Amino acid sequence: MNKDKEVTIYDLAEKLNISVATVSRALKDDPVVSKKTRKKIYDLAEEMGYRSNHFARNLRNQRTDTIGVIVPRLNSYFMSTIIAGIEQVANSQGYNLIISQSSESAEKEVRSARTMFNNRVDGLLVSLAYDSDNLDHFSSFFKKDIPLLFFDRVAEHENVTSVCIDNRRAAFEATRHLVERGCKRIVHITARSNRNVYTDRLQGYRQALQEHGLPFDESMVMYNNLSQEAGYTAAAEILAMPVLPDGVFVANDNCAASCMIGLKKKGIAIPADIAFVGFNNDPVSTVVEPNLTTINYPGYEMGEVAARHLINHLNGAALITATNTILLRSELIIRESSLR
Repeated sequence: MNKDKEVTIYDLAEKLNISVATVSRALKDDPVVSKKTRKKIYDLAEEMGYRSNHFARNLRNQRTDTIGVIVPRLNSYFMSTIIAGIEQVANSQGYNLIISQSSESAEKEVRSARTMFNNRVDGLLVSLAYDSDNLDHFSSFFKKDIPLLFFDRVAEHENVTSVCIDNRRAAFEATRHLVERGCKRIVHITARSNRNVYTDRLQGYRQALQEHGLPFDESMVMYNNLSQEAGYTAAAEILAMPVLPDGVFVANDNCAASCMIGLKKKGIAIPADIAFVGFNNDPVSTVVEPNLTTINYPGYEMGEVAARHLINHLNGAALITATNTILLRSELIIRESSLR
């Protein structure tokens, strides 16, 4: 047989000298066909490299049983836990996932959205890139009534439900904790972004300072991409300050850990000289010494909630909530890095 020719149920039927209907029923595991005959058909299908034409069947059913997921980065522990939560719920409900990363690029996010649409996903889950400044690339989903849900990095839209935490409140609690430990000059390391996550955390930091009678100083806010490398750079910038801070609140744990390591190498004692708080409760927070005080962000739960809400809508439930936002709880986990 020509190796380039797709094997069909007609080929299987001809080889076994049975009807096409019998092959079709057997491949659907129909008990009308005896187990012995089904096994023969399965074995031959595997031998000949038969592939079920799910695409054609899905076109007839107007469903693909596939959910698209677009995330900013795949090399993130936090994002991988969210994906694990999404996958657990999706797979348990018979859905497959198509996962794409924007690499923090709005341009790549646009291409990913187009790919998801062309692959006829039943619904789409998105955590937005740093520089996404509008939602025009999702308009095709809205027009076709394909449900779309944002998680973690979200934006307001009348047709989209969002799943996130109260980032402003979490950052307020992190900063307040440093103030309560006696810190008066607190640096905040964050990212420049159009997204809620970092703007809300900056607002929470600022609010905590103001409510405790401490001035907000823009020069105490450092912007970078929050990578491990950026943490080392931030450490050098802190050491170059005319007056060293006595506290640092970082918008993620990886950056916080590398910043701590960079400062320790230069003789800074943590937390005696500078206290630290991170964000996300990544595994690195319990590996770095001293262990890092951080905000526990329930990534796995976020993935579960996002996927369950989307699938419930696909099964007939309303997607949009009364507030259009589902808020999950976060909590401050106090460890040695902030206990001055």
